[in-house]
Amino acid sequence: MRTAFSFPILALAAAAALAQLPAPTQTAIDQAARKVLASTGSTSASIAVVKDGKIAYVQAYGDARLDPKVPARPDMRYKIGSNTKQFVATAMLMLAEKGKLSLDDPVSRFIPGLTRGSEVTIRQLLSHTSGYQDYYPLDYVAPFMTRPTTMQAILDTWAKKPLDFEPGTQWQYSNTNYAIAGLIVERVSGKPLFEFLRTQILEPLGMHSAIDSDHETWSDTSPTGYLRYAVGPPRPAPPEGAGWLNAAGELAMTAGDLALWDISLMNGTLLKAASLRALTTEVDLKNGGHTRYALGLQVSNTNGRRRWSHGGGTSGFTSYNVTFPDDRISITVLTSSEAGASHLIEGEIEKLVTAPAEDPQAARALDRVRQLFSGLQDGKTERSWLTDDANAYFTTEVIADFASSLKPFGTPTGFTQTSKSERGGMTYRSFSIRFGEKSLTLSTFFTPEGKIAQYLLYPAE
Repeated sequence: MRTAFSFPILALAAAAALAQLPAPTQTAIDQAARKVLASTGSTSASIAVVKDGKIAYVQAYGDARLDPKVPARPDMRYKIGSNTKQFVATAMLMLAEKGKLSLDDPVSRFIPGLTRGSEVTIRQLLSHTSGYQDYYPLDYVAPFMTRPTTMQAILDTWAKKPLDFEPGTQWQYSNTNYAIAGLIVERVSGKPLFEFLRTQILEPLGMHSAIDSDHETWSDTSPTGYLRYAVGPPRPAPPEGAGWLNAAGELAMTAGDLALWDISLMNGTLLKAASLRALTTEVDLKNGGHTRYALGLQVSNTNGRRRWSHGGGTSGFTSYNVTFPDDRISITVLTSSEAGASHLIEGEIEKLVTAPAEDPQAARALDRVRQLFSGLQDGKTERSWLTDDANAYFTTEVIADFASSLKPFGTPTGFTQTSKSERGGMTYRSFSIRFGEKSLTLSTFFTPEGKIAQYLLYPAE
């Protein structure tokens, strides 16, 4: 087994040097992470931030072990739990690219005897729409899970029960789906799952810290996983017995290595374009309903910004990993606790690294539109601030309508920019103008020279 120190720290430092976060951002991240650890009673966290498609910041906080105290370090590996699932889904797509299977193949082609295996497809396994009941829904280790098991034993117990719903008609998270998927990868590839992941994914990407925590002894130099009973002190968490994590959550690695995986997704390093689309495209239900889940990844698209994410949890460890492929940003947070700190820390970092760039023209633009508004209430306009098109728009009739309809509103109590974007070689800016309980929306375009090409007002929705 590799020790935690086998990960090349110098290589990670060299990678981090390729793209740096501004010092104030680093300080803000450090403060946020420490604050979350303190507020949740979590013991340690390890983070990695990717910017411009390169590792830009790695850091660790808190104590990886409490007795005796061992400070957390970025080169320590943590269990990533269900973030393993995207690797298993990728392994399945790699086999599909080689013609060894199809995502629409029935499960029964590879594993006979499972409930309605001739109707459930691999795609439904990977998207949690199969109907197979989850074998690990509890957030603690039940007594039966302290004993060793195998993927086949899990299938014999949980994948031979009646389905929880008709295949493809609902979305319900189920670790059983990935136990089945992992066994399919093994049977089709002829290799143990971790060996396939290591040779086909982990090693080619330089993810040398990754181990199979399900079957390899946890190193004394790695973090201890902790839990709390109610809001009591951190206690060492009892690990699952061998075999329970399997394809559903067996991987452990450094935050920096998981960030290398995120970079590979941004770059399309391992998969062909069609396979990467399948991995990251939401799988809809048969009735057209949305799942917000692709293959081993939660996916969303807000205002054109794609977001791929997943959380993970094993006894004593949680993880949260988010990639914004179009922004070429990713955030990885691994923790040695069960208090939800990974999700909270990621959220704080996300605010800091995805904040819009400073807008040096914002103050000047706001001043101009406010003065124009005041003038238009009095039936006047400063035509030297307008383009020829805007001057043509503001006819005598238009100015009269602006004045008669705006004057009754009185002096605005608030005037703020709500959005900014680029279009047609100009800068679009939207503003909210408030008058007590009433408000208007102002839609503008500014030319590169700072002239106003559009000034339209609407009732606020």
